[in-house]
This record gives sequence, C-alpha cells and structure tokens, in this order.
Amino acid sequence: MTQDRPFAHQRRERLMGELRRHGTVRVRDLARLLEVSELTVRRDIAALAARGLLTKVHGGATLPTDLHPDQAPARRNHPTAASLTIGMVVPSLDYYWPRVVRGARAASAALGVQLQLRGSSYDQAEDRRQISRLIEAGQVQGLLLAPTLDGGGVDEMVDWISDLPVPTIMVERQIPHWTPSRLEWVRSDHALGLEMAVRHLHEQGHRRVGLVLSEGSPTSVHLVQGWFKACEELDLPSDFVVRQGVSLHVPGHRQIIEGILDRCRRSGITALIVHSDPDAISVAQYLTEQGIAIPDDIALVGYDDEVAHLAQPAITAVRPPKARVGRVAVEMMVSRLLEGRRRPGQRVLVLPELNLRESSVKRTEPP
Repeated sequence: MTQDRPFAHQRRERLMGELRRHGTVRVRDLARLLEVSELTVRRDIAALAARGLLTKVHGGATLPTDLHPDQAPARRNHPTAASLTIGMVVPSLDYYWPRVVRGARAASAALGVQLQLRGSSYDQAEDRRQISRLIEAGQVQGLLLAPTLDGGGVDEMVDWISDLPVPTIMVERQIPHWTPSRLEWVRSDHALGLEMAVRHLHEQGHRRVGLVLSEGSPTSVHLVQGWFKACEELDLPSDFVVRQGVSLHVPGHRQIIEGILDRCRRSGITALIVHSDPDAISVAQYLTEQGIAIPDDIALVGYDDEVAHLAQPAITAVRPPKARVGRVAVEMMVSRLLEGRRRPGQRVLVLPELNLRESSVKRTEPP
C-alpha cells in the first residue's frame, strides 16, 4: 500500500480519462489497462464516486448525470457515445471547410457517434433555416455551428443560438463581444498565425511588410489583431493594410493589384502577407507577368494553405489546423453531452503552423 500511494493520483486521472472517452468503464478492463488488481480499481472508483466525479454501477462506473445527488440514478439515464447524434452546419462545402468536416467525421467515427452535416452560406437567414431543420427533425442531441457573426443582427443571432433546446459549440467562430451566455467555441488561433508570418518575414530581413485582406471574411478581424501585435513588438510600421479581394474572380483584380504594387514601391514594401490562397496566387501570377522576382523583389506569404503549394513559385503559407478544429469540436460536444452540467465550459484556441516555401525564403548561392 505504501508503494501504491504516489501513483494513486495518476492512476485515477487515467481512469477518469478513459471514462470521459467512453462514457462507461468496466473494472475488468481497467485492471488490465492499468496493470493493477480489480480490488484496486474498485477502491479507486469508490474514492472518485465519493467526490461526485463518477457513478458506481455493477461491474464498473459511468459519468454522473445531471440528477440531484440525492436521487438514485438509473442506468438508462446515462447516455453513451453510441447513442449520440451531433448536427453540424458549415457555411461552405468547397473551400476551407471540407478539412474541418473531415476532422469532425474522423472524431465521430473514433467515438462511435453519428454526425449529420448540413451546408449553409455566409447568410444568417440560411444559417437559421439549416439549424432549425436539424432541430425540428428531433434526431440531434448537440450542434456544431459556424454561423455568420458579422454585419447586422449579430446580437439577435447569438441570443437565438443561446436559446436553442440542445447544447451548441461554435466552430471557427466566437462570440464577438462579452455575453453572459455559456456558449462554447473552438477555433484556429488566426492572430497567432499572422504573427508567425510577420516574424518569419522579419527574420528574412524585411522591415517594411504589407497586409492584404479578403473582403468580408470572418477571419480578418483576428488577422488584424495579430498584425498590429507583431508589428508593435518588432517595431515595424503597421500602416500598410489593404482590405480588398484580389483573387482571379474579382472584377478588375489586375488593376487592384497594380494599385497595391504602386503603393508598395512608394512605401518601400518588400514583402506581402495575403489572405487567402486564391488572392495570394493571383498576386504571384501578376508579379511574374510583370517580371517582378519572387522572393528577391517581393516576398509573399499566403494564409489558409489550401492551394498555396500549387503556385509558381510555391507560396509560403500559414495553415490553420482545420482538421484538428473539427476533431476537437466533436470531442468537446461528446464530453459535454456525457458529463452534463458538471463539465466546465470551454473556449479553445488551436495553434496553426507556417509552411515555408520558395516565395519567402531567399535562395543562398553555393560557395
């Protein structure tokens, strides 16, 4: 017993981890997993039950329900992952979001839950229609949502989502201001991603950098935060910010890019960070046509990393952790549904990565 004490805490933490993952655990399986006797597992379960962290059942344990402690819980009141169906509404099924959905589906398969997917658009009315259809079908116990939270009607949209009859978690979204609502979210840390891009260009010797943002993107507000933070910390000018799409489908994109390049020449800009990939590729193509060398004359960093590698030269890009965001969203929802009100609310940032390519790293001549 004396030798066992230092390890009891770690063992019980692992026991609780298995319980959160599966919803129920069996003494026999835990004894084999933890390499201890079944008696030790039963003692651990009894100790955790006394703290209200789990409920003892014959042969094992389950997560506690929302019932009052004085009420004796019946096993049928304990949901299991296999009984859960989660609805998911995303604004696009052709760019950025497919990777998020794949991550959510992978987590759903691993946890044994069902995922019902609906596509929407960047429109609050359409968001409400698709969410309402999932609710009215009566088949989902929780919702993963990526609603439009810019423009007018944001407060009304947040209030409407807060009043839905099932738990909701925002995906790649967060409430734009303080609210007493317990709404949870998980998203990429876009501000940090932009900081990574600025710091990379600074390390490459650039002291005048510009930022080109897509119009109407919910990501832009976070990118701007990262931009000003990085420029302030590195003592770089932060005045060159263009809020205008320049992708190939934008009417007059060539003239817009030419205007941006004129500003670059006047301001001494030697590097551009462009959101998103299609815009960065459009800029790269125009630079090449004009005989402007990348990265020797102007370095280029994209944001999203969906198709940046297809450009010529391949474009350095920040890659938000899209699949991981989808996985975490499902895992958060399952734990919330299984643990109920005992589980603290969560608002999670997932870190992006910077993929270095030819567009921002100057080639060194061989000795």
